[in-house]
Amino acid sequence: MNVRFTVGAMARVSQAHLDARRRQIIEAASRCFARNGFHATSMQDVLREAELSAGAVYRYFPSKDALVAAIAERAFAAIRAAYEDAASATPPPMPDELLGRVLGRVLVDTVPGADAGTFARLVVQVWTETLRNDLLGDTLREGYGAMRRVWADLVRAYREAGMLDSDVDPDDMARTLIAAAQGFIAQQALFGDVRVEGLQAGLRGLMSMRDPQAG
Repeated sequence: MNVRFTVGAMARVSQAHLDARRRQIIEAASRCFARNGFHATSMQDVLREAELSAGAVYRYFPSKDALVAAIAERAFAAIRAAYEDAASATPPPMPDELLGRVLGRVLVDTVPGADAGTFARLVVQVWTETLRNDLLGDTLREGYGAMRRVWADLVRAYREAGMLDSDVDPDDMARTLIAAAQGFIAQQALFGDVRVEGLQAGLRGLMSMRDPQAG
């Protein structure tokens, strides 16, 4: 009985170790790619950043393309989880608050130990790479579709809470709000001088506008 328990515990610890090692490699590669881009970064660069042997890294990722795909999946999963968590409140937060929560979380938490610009530059690298990598393009489309579905569900929640007119198309609104988040990330990557609070304030300003001809 004690032997079986000990073996089971060792297996669980071993899996936890394997998962932690995989995260370590992904996070090291993310920092390298954000600094120098995918094509200027070699697997040797990743090995040095992760402080691991070639065998330890290739056990998880047989190629640089496999690493890139894993990073993309991790980024999309983090963004989707942040949207789902923020949107689970009742009543749902207004779009400015929701986008602020999501971006404030993913810009800092996705690549531990790195600044907000690292994640933004990494995302732009992923977008660019999808133009030549069909597998990564499929991952991007899947992640984008999942985020649109989350936003469409949120729009329906806005309707049920009486916060939004019933004639607003959920997918149109989803695409527009995703575009706002993407634009913010692109500005952060290119210029590095944007703030999440500024995006929130700008969205609030747009949401407060009134048509003077509406009467």
